[in-house]
Amino acid sequence: LGRMKLLQLLSRKPGNLLFQVPFCQKQFPYLCLATSTCLYSKKKKPNSYEQVDQEKYKNLVYSVTSYKTSAQTPETILEEDNLLYGPPDKHRPPAKAETRTPKNWVPLINPNKRIPLLNSDSNLPVKIPLQKQKMPSVTRVLQQTISPQQAFYLERWKQKMILELGQDGFAEYTKNLFLQGELFHAALESIFLSEEMATKEQREDVTISGYLASVQHVLQDVSEVKALESAVQHETLQYLGLVDCVAKYRGQLCVIDWKTSEKPKPSLKNTFDNPLQVAAYIGAINHDANYDFQVSCGLIVVAYKNGSPAHPHFMDPNLCSKYWDKWLLRLEEYKDRN
Repeated sequence: LGRMKLLQLLSRKPGNLLFQVPFCQKQFPYLCLATSTCLYSKKKKPNSYEQVDQEKYKNLVYSVTSYKTSAQTPETILEEDNLLYGPPDKHRPPAKAETRTPKNWVPLINPNKRIPLLNSDSNLPVKIPLQKQKMPSVTRVLQQTISPQQAFYLERWKQKMILELGQDGFAEYTKNLFLQGELFHAALESIFLSEEMATKEQREDVTISGYLASVQHVLQDVSEVKALESAVQHETLQYLGLVDCVAKYRGQLCVIDWKTSEKPKPSLKNTFDNPLQVAAYIGAINHDANYDFQVSCGLIVVAYKNGSPAHPHFMDPNLCSKYWDKWLLRLEEYKDRN
């Protein structure tokens, strides 16, 4: 077999290894050996650096190798970044959402309302019964203009409760919530009218005893009650509502909204649309001829069933004005839909 390979090698045409060997042996014996070794060795592994686009990075390589010490400046670094990564993407700050303003703007404080200097019945809280009219209520307007996000969370909560309690159980649960709210408001009304503590039966009623214990520290700062469970009506904007209480809280006359909750609501944002409701009641009182006073502040008191201290959220005149504008937008949206 070895002889056959040798004969094949010797039978090659001129220019082959047969004619190159003497030449290589005389002049480049070691080179010939190296060449013959490369000829029959395994294929060399490709060098990854040889595959780099040299033309593309020519300027970068030159800038690095042409100086013994670093000569980079902010400008050259910027050029290198542009070469490697392309020009920087100019970031534009997000456009600010357009601030909507009510088309039919009415001031929160009524400039035309005259407040009498003396009022013989000032010690008696106003209590006007709510009568059915064609005007929408504050609650109805807010319910029908709720944001899609709030509607999603409410529906998700509802479906979760139905899954846990069943359809009938959920109906009974909501019924009890309304009943607790009514009993709680009735107990507060009796406290304000008699200027005493709640009756023994109310304090011992497990349904509301926790709520009453929860608001005790807030009641100490409430004085001079002007209205209780009284109907209010905005004569210009044509809407109505039933305000829980109008009284002084730490010396400031406020529309007070009493809320019950099983979960903590430590900040005003946790009360969802309640600030808009309070602002709507303030505007209605200020434009209702049945009330001989005007209000510029609000208070939302969140009472807890377990008796933990209630969270009072005070709304100063500036905050009330902001929520008043939001309420006007919701009212316009309601009227456009209907």
